[in-house]
Amino acid sequence: MIETRHLRTLRAVAQTGSFAAAARQLSCTQPAVSQQMKSLELAMGTPLLIRTSRAVRVTEAGAALVRHSAGVLAGLHAAEEEMAAFAGLRTGRVRLTSFLSGTSALIPSAIAAMRAAHPGIEVSLVEAPPPRSIDLLRNADCDISLAFRYPEIPGAGAKTQAEWQGLAVRPLLADSLVVLVPEGHRLAESGQVELAELADEPWVMGCHRCRRHLVQLCEHAGFEPRAEYRTDDYPTVIGLVAAGLGVAVLPELALSGAPSTAIRLLRLQPTVHREVVALSVQTFPSVPAVGLMLSELERSAARLRGTTVHGGPG
Repeated sequence: MIETRHLRTLRAVAQTGSFAAAARQLSCTQPAVSQQMKSLELAMGTPLLIRTSRAVRVTEAGAALVRHSAGVLAGLHAAEEEMAAFAGLRTGRVRLTSFLSGTSALIPSAIAAMRAAHPGIEVSLVEAPPPRSIDLLRNADCDISLAFRYPEIPGAGAKTQAEWQGLAVRPLLADSLVVLVPEGHRLAESGQVELAELADEPWVMGCHRCRRHLVQLCEHAGFEPRAEYRTDDYPTVIGLVAAGLGVAVLPELALSGAPSTAIRLLRLQPTVHREVVALSVQTFPSVPAVGLMLSELERSAARLRGTTVHGGPG
């Protein structure tokens, strides 16, 4: 007889590579993890883990059980949430993951609206960039994952579509890319700019995935950007540009707060969008709590579509 708690523990051990790390992840003790794994191996009648002095890894049988556990735990969660619906949505749970700018711009108002309308539904949030967030979704470690793709970048849209294969996709908004230049820059008052005009500039580049896409855009414009500064922190990108150390390209969602007065925001020509979506496992949108959260994310996105960082229509 397989117990679901044993499956969760096995997956944690497989992900972390040790009983101690799995115990920290599950908020329990290391002896409890060890005992659960012994019980599971006894029930299965075959070794599931190889224990060494340095690490713990799964056997072939253990890897097979880990693969099956994702579907089992996802189905169980869906059943629990549907039963909560029959109880009048007084209880339930929705687990979100999101990339950084999606977290700061889209999610707070959506969660606040959800809690106000359905205070009995627990909503949790973990920040994770794609493709890590998509792995969490496929492994049943979250219910909704915010993700993005660049349909106008050659090859990028097809690659992302393959990553999303088999998932339910809920479009939220199109997030335009904007160029950041320091105040006093030769292009600061131009209002818009083509990438080729920035070919000789030093660049400040953001997160790894966005950095890769920006390099593709620059190569398509005929040059390779000179990336002098790299950081995943958007305020640091803005600060470096404001200090006159380079130019940058960021999505508008990353600038939802008040940007520095020492920078100028320019429209990128031709326009390039980042399509922001909410992903879920195919069966999850029919789970009432998940469906409600998706609707709140759509409403939050609709509010953002009405305003841009330039203060005008989106």
